[in-house]
Amino acid sequence: MNELQKALARQQELVTLARNEGRDLTAEEQAEFNRCQAVIDAAGNEGGEAGGQPAGGERGEENGGQGAQASVADTQRAIQAERQRTADIMALCRQTGMDPEEHIRSGASMDDVRAAAVDFLIQHNGPVGTRMSDNSREQDNFRQAATDALLMRSGIDVERPTESAEQMRGLSLRDLAIECMAREGLGTTASLLRMSKDDLWSMACRQFFNPTAAFPAILDNTIRKAIVQRYQAVPTTFQVWTTKGSVTDFKPTKDHEYLAGGAGEFLRVGEGGELKHDTPQTELLPQRQVATYGRQFSMTREAFINDDVGFITQVPGMYAASAKRTINKQVYSILFNNHTIFDGVPLFNSAHNNLITTGAAPSIETLQAIMIKLLNQKDPFGDSIMVQPRYVIVPVGYGFLMSQILETAQIDVDGIGSHTANALYQYRNRLQVIEEGTLNALAGSSAVPWFVAGDPTYARSIQVDYLNGQETPTIRRMEVAGQLGYVWDIWLDWGITAVDFRGIAKNPGTTITL
Repeated sequence: MNELQKALARQQELVTLARNEGRDLTAEEQAEFNRCQAVIDAAGNEGGEAGGQPAGGERGEENGGQGAQASVADTQRAIQAERQRTADIMALCRQTGMDPEEHIRSGASMDDVRAAAVDFLIQHNGPVGTRMSDNSREQDNFRQAATDALLMRSGIDVERPTESAEQMRGLSLRDLAIECMAREGLGTTASLLRMSKDDLWSMACRQFFNPTAAFPAILDNTIRKAIVQRYQAVPTTFQVWTTKGSVTDFKPTKDHEYLAGGAGEFLRVGEGGELKHDTPQTELLPQRQVATYGRQFSMTREAFINDDVGFITQVPGMYAASAKRTINKQVYSILFNNHTIFDGVPLFNSAHNNLITTGAAPSIETLQAIMIKLLNQKDPFGDSIMVQPRYVIVPVGYGFLMSQILETAQIDVDGIGSHTANALYQYRNRLQVIEEGTLNALAGSSAVPWFVAGDPTYARSIQVDYLNGQETPTIRRMEVAGQLGYVWDIWLDWGITAVDFRGIAKNPGTTITL
């Protein structure tokens, strides 16, 4: 066997091996195929360079070169046909739910595969409508299981994980990408496993813009669930005593509301008498407006290659926590900074009858004084509204002191004697103490104020509005030019407004030494 025949035989071996395994030539195989092709081309060129009528032996070599070239052309056509056959089989099997491996390896023609597909559908899947529903349900179940698996692998509790989630828990990001791509017919599991992590990452990035691609959709779902759980777990206090509202757009809103006492008094009606008409009095309350707050983060190529599953939950969770802490800080900054509100007067002011002029630490006397401020409040029309104290908002360092004040049944009172009943003991179950470190941070080394607020369902003070009632951050995948990786925007729309001064009172406090 001469060099030409050896090259032809080796090319055929490479093509046959790839066809039997249902794949294309690997990089190494393609390089060897090209070297064989160079040998074949060289033999053809040598045969064509001899001038005149060749002798019998030379004529045989010429015929052999022409035959070699014809054989090469046939081989290349066979490779192209095999590629097309493999792609067609995988597409048909993906639509019907069949396994394409056995049909590719057996060398079955497309007619044979179509006949097998018809038999498969009749035996397993029933009508087309049912088949499509079953495929969609299976796809949804797979995505849900993969999402639960990623959450559990990251250490996040999943209340009711799907049955398959535990089996998928050990999958790396690379394994998950291969499973998704194989299900979508982008290659066989065997061929995808042979790819490097870098090549898989390139394929995953190309799926970024495909709305039906499973891998990026699973990442989205995992991030959304991680955001909700982390947002709810952040230890903030503003939501306990503030009012929650909703607006439908970003334009300033004006509220006309019926306030307590704004309706006319009930009049006695004699026998056969007539009810007199009344028009409730209203007051124009402050404008409320929301704005958008957000950040952007990405899963880099390095995170994928390093199998950094924790990134998928930890980084989005950090931004979700930051959003809630930002709201918390903005709320307490309004109380601490005491800016002018809608009526042109600072929120806490003697004109509002909600400010203790001399700062002091909480005590029975100072707590009674600030509570009386709320109980003496009147509506805009001059009628008493008796705001019932509900929350005592204190900086860190006063929590234990408040427990002593409210939980002590008897105290010593000058001029009365020991074992005197504590008047605030009856409020131990009515008042909720809220200890907030943001007040300490805002005050620094200065005096730290504390506050008493009424029930927000009756007497409002600070209101937090959300766009369309959406309280947790939203994410969106997007493209950033020149950046390697999946990029997400995360944002939340909110606005904070001092809607009334009657529902809260302030004691300027003193410095705290811890």
